[in-house]
Amino acid sequence: MRALAYAIATFFGCGYSPIAPGTAGSLAAIAIAIAIHNRAAFLILAALLLVPAIWSAGKVAQYESRKDPQIVVIDEVLGQWITLAGASTLNWKSFLAALLFFRIFDIWKPPPVRQLEALPGGIGIVADDVMAGLYGALAIFVLDRFRIF
Repeated sequence: MRALAYAIATFFGCGYSPIAPGTAGSLAAIAIAIAIHNRAAFLILAALLLVPAIWSAGKVAQYESRKDPQIVVIDEVLGQWITLAGASTLNWKSFLAALLFFRIFDIWKPPPVRQLEALPGGIGIVADDVMAGLYGALAIFVLDRFRIF
């Protein structure tokens, strides 16, 4: 079970990136999204992975004796897919904007993102990125209304 927790939490190794592991997780999510190219599928995937993400993030945090280890990037994957679900147009501009918006909200952590991060265990690790993803989705949705993409 330990190996499974690490595989899910690191999103099959993306979390081991020596440079910006969170961004590596987001880029992996974008690559999958490009292949799938279906907004509803992004939300379905995020929903299906939510419970395994919380479990694995919590377990890896325990194993690593850290509140939110950098190698845990499954939360970035979910947040990125949620952000992408806000785009009605899927093209290189919307994928790039989704990456930028999600990473900005994930790093900036406007309320209640930072407060959600304080929740215990895997819930806190994942919840803040889900909220950052919702903010990103809203930003993409608004830009889409102005035909930016």
